[in-house]
Amino acid sequence: MSEKMIQVSVILPCLDEEPTVGVCVEKARKYFMEHGILGEVIVVDNGSKDRSPEVAAAAGARVVAESVRGYGAAYLRGFKEARGNFIVMADADDTYDLSRMGEFLKPLEQGYDLVMGSRFTGKIRQGAMPWANRYIGNPILTGLYRLFFRTGLSDIHCGMRSFTREACQRLRLHCLGMEFASEMILEASQQKLRITEVPIEYHPRRGSSKLDPFIDAWRHLRFMLLFCPTWLYGVPGALLAGSGFLGMIVLVNGPVNFLGHAWDIHMLVLAAFLGIFGYQLVNIGLYAKMFAVQQAYLDQDPALSWCAKHLRLETGIMIGGIFFVIGFVMDLGIFIEWWKNSFGPLYRIRESIAGMTFMILGLQTVFSSFFLSLLNIRR
Repeated sequence: MSEKMIQVSVILPCLDEEPTVGVCVEKARKYFMEHGILGEVIVVDNGSKDRSPEVAAAAGARVVAESVRGYGAAYLRGFKEARGNFIVMADADDTYDLSRMGEFLKPLEQGYDLVMGSRFTGKIRQGAMPWANRYIGNPILTGLYRLFFRTGLSDIHCGMRSFTREACQRLRLHCLGMEFASEMILEASQQKLRITEVPIEYHPRRGSSKLDPFIDAWRHLRFMLLFCPTWLYGVPGALLAGSGFLGMIVLVNGPVNFLGHAWDIHMLVLAAFLGIFGYQLVNIGLYAKMFAVQQAYLDQDPALSWCAKHLRLETGIMIGGIFFVIGFVMDLGIFIEWWKNSFGPLYRIRESIAGMTFMILGLQTVFSSFFLSLLNIRR
């Protein structure tokens, strides 16, 4: 069968799926025959210890071996082997019904680039998904993904998807583990692909699951946080810095009675710490965001464009210098007063903390400006 003749490639990653891989292959091939489609089924064996490769081959699949273990590694190998104009991906455990493949092909024919299945807008059969995954894990991760990356998808972890060959070539996919599923959606969004969702029916699997709910959930969450510096650094940093500096403004002139307690020096020290730490987080967020944009992991956003245009090295040095001088003058005045008192007892702790904070913020601003300018150099 020549490459030009193949219309659809179905890719099934496989790790010890002897009871079901043959069923999946047969369903896909039967659909091809019933609808007059010239297609292929590629089973990517990822180190099976049972007879999965032999069963898949006997059912009519083209079996390829991938020695690098991982959900993403298997799919990346399958994508390289695929020859169809449309590519359908699904699990080899028969949880997704490949006899209904047409629901994933029709949107591609209508001009969409990526079609996502949604188990939550479709039907989840009894026993198909653990209670914790269905009502806690998947909704939380999907909700965070929608918040971080502004996608309207209802099920980012659905394993049945389809896309065009052109879309596959545009996706820069690298993750080897389960976070590959999240990476595909992020890349599709960055590439401005046309994405749609179709409701599906999710079936119970036969055999033991290869997923570790906690480890795999963490891998997805880690991926989202790494590629969303705004929520990892920017938002927490802004909240900490804002609350810290507000606390300093309130407490620098003396203790404050609040909620029946006197808030004094110790709370002022905590406020200074929060302000400095939060400001540093905001700076790290700018580093991470600029690096991600430079490496084409993320798109340029208006806020970063404004910073790159207006907050130049010289501006940062000037602002940082002003902060440092203010703090230095404050602490110098306290030192002179101490000297005039023959280095005797001096209770100017509040002013000392404020001056120290200004000096630290000034130095952070200066050196951060140098680093941001380095990241912004075009090569």
